[in-house]
Amino acid sequence: MRWRRRRAAPTSRRPPTTRAAPSVTPADLPAWLAARGGPAPWRVLVVTAHPDDEVIGIGGHLPLLPRARLLHVTDGAPRDGRDAAAHGFGSCADYAAARRRELAAALCLAGLPASATGCLGIPDQEAALHLPEIARTVGAAIAECGAEAVLTQAYEGGHPDHDATAFAVHRAARASGVPVFEMTGYHAGPEGIAVGDFLRGFGPAPTTLPLSPEQSALKRRMLDCFATQRQVLAAFPIGPERLRPAPRYDFTRPPHPGRLFYENFPWGMSGDRFRQLAAAAA
Repeated sequence: MRWRRRRAAPTSRRPPTTRAAPSVTPADLPAWLAARGGPAPWRVLVVTAHPDDEVIGIGGHLPLLPRARLLHVTDGAPRDGRDAAAHGFGSCADYAAARRRELAAALCLAGLPASATGCLGIPDQEAALHLPEIARTVGAAIAECGAEAVLTQAYEGGHPDHDATAFAVHRAARASGVPVFEMTGYHAGPEGIAVGDFLRGFGPAPTTLPLSPEQSALKRRMLDCFATQRQVLAAFPIGPERLRPAPRYDFTRPPHPGRLFYENFPWGMSGDRFRQLAAAAA
């Protein structure tokens, strides 16, 4: 039906001008969270390597993502059994189950149910050996949950599972066309581990997400849920969180010059081997 203008008596007054409210898109997710404009309206898929990575990266703002779904690439339990034994567990399966319980407790504090999570079940430290499988599963998860944006980890040489997750998400997201944002994790720094920021001199400028006192307290309680990871998490102070649009990586090149952080540990993976696996998967 076409609307017709009603005739009116001549007047010198102009009708009031109305402006359409600015629309927001999933690309505005970092700005939305920084402004704390209430619960984000988008379906967000958070893909990380281990249970607790999402709390390190975005835990203070998870309550603003009520429609989020989480996908973990590994079960957090290395198959050599050393971590399980060090924490008093008789098997890797028991250790992995404990990590799932810790995750469920932390997400409950943020208002997310345990049913919002999924796990590929790949052994910790072995994700790089399964790059095509992970990429296919991430692509399926994006489609299944109708994700409008993906949060994941950066390619920085901090942990081979982080780099494998970044590779898989980039492969899957390119096919789906959804925007990808990265959270901070850790990488090699001048004095050992560097946390809370991205590698300098590479990638788009991040959006800083300040934490209110309430958000800081929540994040502390969430991190405290991970009793098995207490020693590791002590290196991560509670501070502003950061998101940035994911840069376009060349996974056949090292993320930075020099020794990668994970090359300091006997995890069965070197930067050279990872890049060979990425080239084969690509």
